[in-house]
Amino acid sequence: MSTGKDYYQVLGVQKSATQEQIKQAYRKLAREHHPDVAKDGDKAGAEKRFKEINEAYQVLSDPQKRTTYDQYGSSAFAGGAQGGQAGQGFGGFNQGQWGPFSYSYSSNGQNYGDFDPFDVFEEFFGFRGFGGQGGRKGKSLRYELVINFVESLFGVEKQVSVESGKISIKIPEGVRDGMELRFAGKGMPSKVADGVPGDLFLTIRVLYPKEFEVYGDDILVKKDIDFTDAVLGTTIEVPVVDLSSKTGLGTAKMKIPEGTQFGSRYMLKGKGLPKYRGRGQGNIVVQIHIIFPKRVSKAQRDLLERYKMV
Repeated sequence: MSTGKDYYQVLGVQKSATQEQIKQAYRKLAREHHPDVAKDGDKAGAEKRFKEINEAYQVLSDPQKRTTYDQYGSSAFAGGAQGGQAGQGFGGFNQGQWGPFSYSYSSNGQNYGDFDPFDVFEEFFGFRGFGGQGGRKGKSLRYELVINFVESLFGVEKQVSVESGKISIKIPEGVRDGMELRFAGKGMPSKVADGVPGDLFLTIRVLYPKEFEVYGDDILVKKDIDFTDAVLGTTIEVPVVDLSSKTGLGTAKMKIPEGTQFGSRYMLKGKGLPKYRGRGQGNIVVQIHIIFPKRVSKAQRDLLERYKMV
């Protein structure tokens, strides 16, 4: 792993820590180090420490980003989890507008999961901290919303029933499974006259085609071929993302060279998922699995024996 910030050390957990242990450590530290409860008036130092805690949590709380961090270190999230860039919100979040609702997304095109540094303080103390927002804020709501593959590609408008009532929301095109969208002011109303409503956080769950294993913009597809095709070479048909199709799916032919080994991977460029809030598409990565016969005929056995002798 490359050098950089030690997120495990920041949260005070072992590298083998479970997700629940990471969450517990985060909540404890976020409560202790929130700037509005800083001791000795060291607000600037507390803010820095609080941001480090949230930066570590937003990576380690997401299994996929945690795996990336374990392999490449914190440098893999430069400009995303690090945050603090011009035009970005706290923790590397950008703010966007979609219809009447605002939403947040990370600068590297991924969500930060169960992460709102102010929600922790609000949960324990009843207000948002950092000077508040002119009064107490209503309760923020968190829900999961399941959408199908086509809806994730092209976006969709839905009516959802939540604790605060029935509302209309728009899901932007290109969302990913696990991405969290924030709809400001769509949570519970404040309990005080000068307060503001809470927010609604929706974690998106996408029903991908069973053949797809999604990794960012890229899709892994596993294909079985006969062992003779692996030896001699063949052409196979591969499922791809086709944005010109109403179903979002298409097929493409791929040539498999002779002598292909089990587990070999080949790429179809520009046939994966559309880049979230960007141009172009990711890639399709095809992993070859070779199927060997459990039984062979006498003639086939004779041929194989002759092959061994050549």
